[in-house]
Amino acid sequence: MLTALLAGCGGSGDALRVFAASSLRGALPALDPGADYVFAGSETLATQIREGAGADVFVSASPRAMTGLVESGDVEQPTTFASNRLVVVVPRSRDDGIRSFTDLARPGVRLVLAGEGVPAGDYARDALRAAGLLDGALANVVSLEDAVSGVVAKVALGEADAGVVYATDARIARDDVRVIPVPAQDQPRIAYLVAPVVRGDVAAARAFVARLTGSAGRRVLEEAGFTPVGG
Repeated sequence: MLTALLAGCGGSGDALRVFAASSLRGALPALDPGADYVFAGSETLATQIREGAGADVFVSASPRAMTGLVESGDVEQPTTFASNRLVVVVPRSRDDGIRSFTDLARPGVRLVLAGEGVPAGDYARDALRAAGLLDGALANVVSLEDAVSGVVAKVALGEADAGVVYATDARIARDDVRVIPVPAQDQPRIAYLVAPVVRGDVAAARAFVARLTGSAGRRVLEEAGFTPVGG
């Protein structure tokens, strides 16, 4: 159904059509409230663009999803504009004794992660691997989500004991989750990239990229908890 919906919506209408990583849901509309946003996992959106879905701008939470579209000629050269960090979230409604990142590998913990290929899931695996926790944590996984928003939702609803998400998503859900830090030495390098889609309204897309990477974009990103880079 998602494929049909996106394929049926062209990128040449009045509103700029922005395909963006779900973790940017709380930031991008403040930059351009008039744009038409589709928020989902970066790899899902990249696949839709590659298959011809109408989009003017692609905003990815990882270089990998963007690189494939550059190589296929579907987007212009991307610009890196922001970073983020990982945190562990646990339900605010109860206390399961999870106090640290290492507890995610403790037997019996019900862990939810974004799936492989989803940037939030790949970054989480990188962090767990760096901490020597990957095998134990993966043995505890009870659900794999196709976007980081699904991880937050599962934990907020108490359907899992813990999840690994971006700090910005945890901030949005702070009424429903508690945050446990991921140690600095285990943090992966998280990069957000933006590029115009060549089949879309390239002039309007370039203007959006300029706003995002300029002072207005930096302000919006900082207010949402991201770390602007470049510019």
